[in-house]
Amino acid sequence: MEIGSIVKACAGKEKGEIFVVVATEGNFVYLADGKRLKKEKPKKKSLKHVKVFGSEKLTPEVVLDTNERVNAKIRKFLQQKRREYV
Repeated sequence: MEIGSIVKACAGKEKGEIFVVVATEGNFVYLADGKRLKKEKPKKKSLKHVKVFGSEKLTPEVVLDTNERVNAKIRKFLQQKRREYV
């Protein structure tokens, strides 16, 4: 799983929601949705509790940018993907 991938949570409080991967560490990924879970304070989730959602990705340059507008870009991207799959 790469930075910028869209994933769907399969377990836990976030079950059924989609997120963007903002970092990886061993068997864990850090997820953000740009609203409740910001890029600065992402959710740590095990790889076995998420699955890839679609083939499109947010570019790593956007995700790793230190600009304050990153969370808005993540929100907008996820909102667009939700509309496509609903």
